[in-house]
Amino acid sequence: MSAVSLGAQARAVTPAPARPPVLDVVVPVHNEEAGLEPCLRRLHDHLSQQPYPFRITVAENASTDGTVAVARRLAAELTGVHVVVLREPGRGRALRTTWLASDADVLVYMDVDLSTDLAALLPLVAPLISGHSDLAIGTRLARDSRVVRGAKREFISRSYNLLLRGTLATRLSDAQCGFKAVRRDVAHRLLPLVEDEGWFFDTELLVLAERSGLRIAQVPVDWVDDPDSRVDVLATARADLAGIARMLRALSTGRLPVADLRAQIGRRPLTDPVPGVPTGLVGQLVRFAVIGVLSTLAYLVLFVLLRTVSPAQVANLLALLVTAVANTAANRRVTFGIRGSGGRARAQLQGLVVFGLGLALTSGALALLHSGAGTPSRLLELAVLVVANALATLVRFLLLRAWVFRHRTPHGGTPSSTTRSDLEDAR
Repeated sequence: MSAVSLGAQARAVTPAPARPPVLDVVVPVHNEEAGLEPCLRRLHDHLSQQPYPFRITVAENASTDGTVAVARRLAAELTGVHVVVLREPGRGRALRTTWLASDADVLVYMDVDLSTDLAALLPLVAPLISGHSDLAIGTRLARDSRVVRGAKREFISRSYNLLLRGTLATRLSDAQCGFKAVRRDVAHRLLPLVEDEGWFFDTELLVLAERSGLRIAQVPVDWVDDPDSRVDVLATARADLAGIARMLRALSTGRLPVADLRAQIGRRPLTDPVPGVPTGLVGQLVRFAVIGVLSTLAYLVLFVLLRTVSPAQVANLLALLVTAVANTAANRRVTFGIRGSGGRARAQLQGLVVFGLGLALTSGALALLHSGAGTPSRLLELAVLVVANALATLVRFLLLRAWVFRHRTPHGGTPSSTTRSDLEDAR
C-alpha cells in the first residue's frame, strides 16, 4: 500500500474533537458523602433522557468526609460526570470557579438534595438555549408552584424576598431557590463583579443582571424541602443583610457599572408602538386616565380603611403617599414608555413634589369642607375628595409630562433607558 493511501487512512480514522456540551449542570457539595450517590445517579439518569448534550460538574468545596472519594468513583462510572475539588468552602466560590471554567453554552446550578422536581429542568434551560432569556430561576413562590416545607422556612423565604423587593427594588419572586441557569456569555460578563462567596452569591448575581437590563425567566417549580438541610439560617440571614447593605452602597456610589452593562449587553426596549394602542399625546392621556382611575380607587379604599383608625387629614396623607409612589412608577413605565432604572429615583423625588401639590389641593378641600359643614358625613367627604382628586389628577398629568418626564421619549420613540442623561443618573 502506498504512503499516500496510508496517510489518507490515518486521516480518516482520526477522531474529531469533542464538541462542548450544551448544558453544564454544576452541583456544589460540602460534606455530602451519604446523599451524593443516589442524587447524582438520579440526575444523570434524567439528563440522559434529555435532547441536549450535558456535563455534570460536582464542585466539591472543602469537605472533611468521604465526599471526594464518592464523587470520583461516580465520575469514573458515569459518562459526563466531572469532579472539581476546591480547597476553600463556599457555594458562591464553587459556582464562580466552575462556571468561569466551563465551555458549555448554558450553565446550570442545582442543590445536591434535588429538592426541585427535575421536570422543571427543561423549562428552565429552554429560554436560554433559544436566546429568549439571559438567566432563568426556579421559583417556589409563584402561584403555580407546589411546595412542601415547614411554616418556619416558608416564613423566612417570603420575608427575605419581601426584604429584597423593598431594599434592592427587585421584581424577582424567589432569589434563593437552588435551581438556576445562566448563559455562558452573560456569566462571563457578570461574575467578575459578584463579590459574595457564599449563600448571597446568586442574589447578588440576579440583582446585578436585573439592573443591567437582562431578561430573567422565572419558572414555577415543585419543591419538597430537605429535612436534613444543614444551612445555618441565622448565619445566612446575617450574611444576607450584610450583602444587601453592600450592594446598596455599591449601587448608590456607582461602584457597580450597571449603566455601562445596560448599554453594552442589556435588552433594548421595544421601539415600535404596540399595535392597537394609541400613541402620542392621545395615547398618553388614555394610559394616564386608566392608571388614574385605578390609583383613585386604591386611594379611596385606603382612605376609608385608614379613616377608621385616624383623623381625616392623616388618612388622606397616608393614602395619597402610598398611591402617589405607585402612580409615578406606573406612569413612568406605561404612560411615558420609560424602561430601566436610570433616573428612577429622580422621577420619584419629582413625583413627590407633584404629590405635595395634590396633597395641598385635597387637604385644602377637606379643610374648607370641615370649616363650613362642621362634621360632614363620610359620603360628603368622599364626594369632595373625588372632585379635588380630579383637579389634582389634571395638574399631575401636566406636571409629569412637562417637568418630571420632559426629557423622556414616549412609546414609539428612542428608548430613554440608553440616553446619556439616564446613564449619568444611574451612575
